[in-house]
Amino acid sequence: MRIYTKKGDKGNTSLISGKRVPKNDLRVEAYGTCDEANSIIGLALSFLDQEDWTDKEAFLKKMHRVQTILFHVGAELATPNDKEVTWKLKQEHIEELENQMDAWDQHLEMLRNFILPSGHSASSALHSARTVTRRAERTAIALNEQEEVNPLVISYLNRLSDFLFVAARYVNQKLGGKEITLKADI
Repeated sequence: MRIYTKKGDKGNTSLISGKRVPKNDLRVEAYGTCDEANSIIGLALSFLDQEDWTDKEAFLKKMHRVQTILFHVGAELATPNDKEVTWKLKQEHIEELENQMDAWDQHLEMLRNFILPSGHSASSALHSARTVTRRAERTAIALNEQEEVNPLVISYLNRLSDFLFVAARYVNQKLGGKEITLKADI
């Protein structure tokens, strides 16, 4: 099977249902931005290939689960409201993020200042994924103004950006990456 179909050459694409929409449709932008965030998470994880710490495998397992759920969130955003999705986001997926953040946060130094994305390459990439996730959230909110979006999708994206922030800090702590605090006097 070839990857290219040439069907999108005129600026349209198919949703999961087969419906054709412009590639700049808010629905396409929302699930495309989830895909972008997922790719950046993958990039962040690739920076960890040569690193080693006690809980690395547990961290990678959690991050791969997040990537899988984020892929399904994108699929849910790619499915028009009049079609049934095969996998639906649940409150428990949001709670998983919260529980993991709470667990990691117990081991992190308390924040007293804003920090700049910095430190280990994986940490900086996770900060980048966080900002793209915020864009996905904003796009999902805009889409929700046109047609209903599962409210759990918006909540998940909101919590995921927080999760990625904590994950970036956790990686810096585990690998000795330096967090740079924001200076008020510039």
